[in-house]
Amino acid sequence: MSKLLDLWRVGVDAVKGDRAVAAALGAGAVPWPDHIIAVGKAAVAMAQAAGAHFPNVPMLIVTKDGHAAGAPPHARVIEAAHPVPDQRSLDAGAALLGAVSSMAPGSHLLMLVSGGASALAEALKGSMTLDDLAKETQQLLASGADIHAMNTRRKELSLIKGGGLLRRFHGLHVTTLAISDVEGDALDVIGSGIGDAPPNAQFLFTPRIVASNALARAAIEDASPFAILRNDESLYDEVEALAGRLAPMLQKAEPGLSIFGGEPTVILPENPGLGGRNMALALCLAREISGDKNLQILVAGTDGTDGPTDAAGALVDGATWDPSGADALARADAYDWLAAKGSLVKTGPTGTNVMDLMLALRG
Repeated sequence: MSKLLDLWRVGVDAVKGDRAVAAALGAGAVPWPDHIIAVGKAAVAMAQAAGAHFPNVPMLIVTKDGHAAGAPPHARVIEAAHPVPDQRSLDAGAALLGAVSSMAPGSHLLMLVSGGASALAEALKGSMTLDDLAKETQQLLASGADIHAMNTRRKELSLIKGGGLLRRFHGLHVTTLAISDVEGDALDVIGSGIGDAPPNAQFLFTPRIVASNALARAAIEDASPFAILRNDESLYDEVEALAGRLAPMLQKAEPGLSIFGGEPTVILPENPGLGGRNMALALCLAREISGDKNLQILVAGTDGTDGPTDAAGALVDGATWDPSGADALARADAYDWLAAKGSLVKTGPTGTNVMDLMLALRG
């Protein structure tokens, strides 16, 4: 099954933040900035490339716990919690507002945005408190809502989402380079629109998507030594429904590789165990393909994390499942069960975030 992990890594490497930003800046279309802001799980990797291209430009980085290694030495770095915001998320939101609102007329801001920004930085409207925000986020996560529904709600609560942050910018030009972790690669959805311009913006706005799930899947297809059976972005459903639909198709397939992208959802019980959507989908698929000796499946998040864990996902085959997995699924506790099977995939932070990848090898 290491062949699947090797191909997964090829896809992830193709969309890493440093590589994507370096390519965009190397095209020569981005003028020298007066300030660089990087926010999201891939913020440090993106900032590394920007810092190399524009040395000594003031820089603010907001990223997830454990993702700060390698940040340019002159940058201010704030690490915060994900997926449930904490006080540092509010501190990060205040820092972003301060940086943007203090820029002078005629200035240029370079925004580097990647997935995870919705939780990592926040400034709340009205009487909303951090406890209110945490409870709201936990309810959204447990509900199985997709990213569009979640980010619509987040915008309603926020002063900095949906163009709110750049509403405070009074300079001349904003360039936003974004790594997409959403279906359709819409800038107003990535990070809940934290790098998007407000309606009727009075500055020049130049947005660009520099990496996406489609680019990662294309790199896997190009590198695959196996026949490609399909390559599409269709992992948009609840994990049980996806497993029930995909497993029969994969078992009937000809020998070869199927590549899928997207972001499945999972509905959590009242007191969930430890796991994430990719581990849950992998465990559901392991149940569906139990006994099949000719099918291997990898499901993993391209950011290197799945839910509040240190795993990206899991590798399963026809020998993985046993009946005790049913209890793990019911309790949303796939992590320990898959760990006991030796099925977890652990990569550490990858420097990107383009949703999830599923690779299925038949024969």
